[in-house]
Amino acid sequence: MAEPTRKAAPQVSHARDLTRPGFYAKLVLMMLVNAFGLYGIMAAWGQQDWAVLVFLAVTLAVADYIYFSKRAIPAKYLLPGLVFLLVYQVYVMANTAYIAFTNYGDGHNDLKGPAITQILKTSDRRVEGTPTYPVTVVDVNSSLGFAVVKDGEVLVGTQENPLAPVAGAVISGGRATEVPGASVLNLAEIQQRSQEVLDLRVSVSDDPADGWLRSDNGTMAYTARSVLTYDQAADTFTDADGKVYTADEAQGLYVAQDGTSLSPGWRVFVGTDNFTRMFTDTRLQGPFFSVLVWTFAFAILSVLSTFALGLLLAVVFNDDRIKLRRFYRAMFILPYAFPAFLAALVWKGMLNQQFGIINQALLGGAMINWLGDGMLAKLSILMVNLWLGFPYMFLVCTGALQAIPGELTEAGIMDGAGPVKRFWNVTLPLLMVSVAPLLIASFAFNFNNFSLIFMLTGGGPNYPGAPIIVGETDILISMVYSVAFESGVRQFGLASAMSILIFFVVGFISWLGFRQTRKLEEIM
Repeated sequence: MAEPTRKAAPQVSHARDLTRPGFYAKLVLMMLVNAFGLYGIMAAWGQQDWAVLVFLAVTLAVADYIYFSKRAIPAKYLLPGLVFLLVYQVYVMANTAYIAFTNYGDGHNDLKGPAITQILKTSDRRVEGTPTYPVTVVDVNSSLGFAVVKDGEVLVGTQENPLAPVAGAVISGGRATEVPGASVLNLAEIQQRSQEVLDLRVSVSDDPADGWLRSDNGTMAYTARSVLTYDQAADTFTDADGKVYTADEAQGLYVAQDGTSLSPGWRVFVGTDNFTRMFTDTRLQGPFFSVLVWTFAFAILSVLSTFALGLLLAVVFNDDRIKLRRFYRAMFILPYAFPAFLAALVWKGMLNQQFGIINQALLGGAMINWLGDGMLAKLSILMVNLWLGFPYMFLVCTGALQAIPGELTEAGIMDGAGPVKRFWNVTLPLLMVSVAPLLIASFAFNFNNFSLIFMLTGGGPNYPGAPIIVGETDILISMVYSVAFESGVRQFGLASAMSILIFFVVGFISWLGFRQTRKLEEIM
C-alpha cells in the first residue's frame, strides 16, 4: 500500500506580504520609531552620552530585527514591555542606587572639570581696558546665551558652548536682531529672567584664559576673567592674596588650610556615608527615628482601620434582609471615586482651626488646632485616610463574602454555631485567603502615601532645630521629598539613600507577608 503523500505547508511569500495593509501600517510605525531613535542617537552623540547612545542603537537594531522577522513572533509582544521595564524600572532603580553612594546635590551637581570652570567663572572681575559690546540675549534650545557682533560677524555662545560664528543672522544697529536656531528675548523677557542673565557666563573661546562675556543689564556685555589662578599640574587654586585651595577628593571640594572652600564642588563616591548619617548624625537622628516609627504606625493603623470598617459594612450589607442595599453600597463607593488629593484638600479646609466646618458647625465654634498640634494632626490623618480607604476594603470584602459558598454557613448553623462563632471560624478564614494579599498591597501603598501627607498637613508641625524641614506627620517618602527639594540645600544622595531604605523595608514586609499567606491556602 502506497504511503499517503503529505501536503506541503503553505508558504507566505514576501510578495504577498507587500499586498497586506498590515505590512504598510507596520512599516510606517517602524519608520517613526527609527526616526525618533536616530534623533535620540544624534542628541546623545552631541552630548557625548555614550551609555544612552549605545542603548538606543542596540534597541533599534533589536526592534528592526524582531518586527521584520517571521521567526520572533513572541518577542513582538514582549519587546515594548521589556524596553519600558528597562527605562522606567531598572534604570531608575540603578541610578537611584548609584546616587545613594555619592554626595550628589547642591554644590556637587557635576563632574570635576565643569566644577573647575564654574569656580573660575563665579569668581570673576571685569578686565580693565576692555571694551563693552552691544549684546543680544537669546534662547538656544532652552539655554540662555549671548549674541554679539564682531568685525561684521555674529557670534553666539551659551553657558556650555563658547562663542562661535552663526550664518544667516540679521544685524541692525550694531546688534543681532535675528539669529537662526535661537529666539531673541525682548526687554520684558530679559527682566523676567534677570537673575539668569546676571549669572550667565559665555566663554570667549575654548581657552579659559581668554575670559568670558557677562552682562549686568542684558543690553551691554564686557569681558571678565577669574581672580583665581588654577594650576592644572598641582590641581590647586590660588587667589589674589596668595591663599591656596587644594583638591580634597574625599569631599569633592577645593579646601584651604584654614578650612574655607570654593564652591561649587563635584560629585564623588562617599560609600555608605549617606546611610550611616541617618543613624549617626545627632541633629538628623532624632527626627529620622520619629518619622520611621510614625511611618510604620501610619501604615499599620491605616490598613487595620480601613479593613475593619470595610469588613463590618460588607458583612452588614451582605444580609438579604437589609433594604436598599444597592443604594447604600453605591453611597459607600463615592469616597473611593473622588480623587484622593482633592479630598485631602477639602478635608484640610474642613479641619481649619478658625474657619473649618468641623470646629464652627459641628463643635460649636471650638478652636481645636487639628492640623497644628502633633498628636491631633496624626489623628486627623488617620481619620481622613479611613474615610478615603474604607470603600476599597468594602468592595473587596463584599466580593470575597459573595464568593464564599452558602453551604458552609448552613453547615455551621446545623452544627449549632452562633453568628459570631461562624464568622470567626468559617467566614473570616475563607475571607483572608482572598483579602490577605490585598492587605499587604494596602500596607505598601500607605507606607508611601505621599499625596495625603503633602496635601493635608505638608508634614507639619515641623521639628525645631532639625537640619532639614521635617515635621511630626512626615512619613519616610515625604521626608525624602523634603531632603531632595524643600530643605534649602538639595541633598539628592541622602534622599536616594532613604529611598533605598524604603525599598528594602517595603520589600521585606511584602515578602514576609506573602510567605505567611501561603499558610492560608491550606484552608482551601
